[in-house]
Amino acid sequence: MILNIERDHRRFRHIVRGRIRKDLGKYMSSSDMIGRKGKNAVSIPIPQIEIPRFKFDDRKQEGVGQGEGGPGDSAGQGESQAGDAPGRHLLEVEVSLEELAEIMAEELELPRIEPRDRNAVDTQFDRYSGLRHTGPRALLNLRRTFRESLRRQMASGLYDPKCPVLIPVKDDLRFRSWKLTTKPRSDAVIIYMMDVSGSMGDEQKEIVRLEAFWIDTWLASQYRGLETRYIIHDAAAAEVDADTFFRTKESGGTKISSAYQLALELIEAKFPPSEYNLYLFHFSDGDNWSGGDTELCLKMMTEQLLPQVNLFGYGQVASPYGSGQFIKDLRQSFPEEENLILSEIPDRDGIMNSIREFLGKGR
Repeated sequence: MILNIERDHRRFRHIVRGRIRKDLGKYMSSSDMIGRKGKNAVSIPIPQIEIPRFKFDDRKQEGVGQGEGGPGDSAGQGESQAGDAPGRHLLEVEVSLEELAEIMAEELELPRIEPRDRNAVDTQFDRYSGLRHTGPRALLNLRRTFRESLRRQMASGLYDPKCPVLIPVKDDLRFRSWKLTTKPRSDAVIIYMMDVSGSMGDEQKEIVRLEAFWIDTWLASQYRGLETRYIIHDAAAAEVDADTFFRTKESGGTKISSAYQLALELIEAKFPPSEYNLYLFHFSDGDNWSGGDTELCLKMMTEQLLPQVNLFGYGQVASPYGSGQFIKDLRQSFPEEENLILSEIPDRDGIMNSIREFLGKGR
């Protein structure tokens, strides 16, 4: 019986995996799934999986539930008619983020990432994990020792509640024990940058949020540890948390170099390229304050950013208010830069192709 259940469960998971892969583009453009994300898994609504149900037997036989009448007729005296069309069933299926990354790799044909050479060292530390009967006096657990002494005296009938005296013997002693624990060092960092000026509306920010979810899912499957930082900018830049990143809206102008400068400062202070694999993603509608600032951005990318990062991804989100000029300037200045990926995202339906462009080189 257990083997049959396991076999059926594997078959069901195979069906679910196939449905997710088939409709991956739809899931990538949906905001609902991100709201169902847990720490290590995400709950996905899967439609059109047949659920077993009772059906009317149209053979003309007498018996319980058969005779005069037709499918859907009420058994009582009511006049309402039951519908004869099957309902649309949605199942909430929990899928681990690791499995979701595998589905991405299959459907988008993503190559595994080859990290840059790193001398990453795992951090080792002692962690107290239990108790034992021997050990140094400094690690004696007094509470557990006296509990064992009390248990022994009560079991032997020697305990007097009117005159409780607990004198531990050797067998009562309990010492804290430890084991050497290895914690992998976070060896990859994503720095997201986004224009939050007035021309970037709520829909544009939602597209960025969806892109970030799928980028995070893939990179987390490729590295033992992953850290994420967020930078917003209009005419000035600031580091913020994730919630502020996706919700902030300003009305000022746009100065892209402010974000690039802050990213450089963050890398220099906390994430040296000799120790981390660095991923930078910048999302904008293509507007910049002036041609002079664009020239400054190009210089910073050439001399400082691109030599230090595994990948710099620029995603230009279509906006009715944006000029779209910045991606044209990047294409003209970097026609063959291997670790610079440029992607135009016209709407939510363009997210899947954009993710393929960003992650398809295996960097």
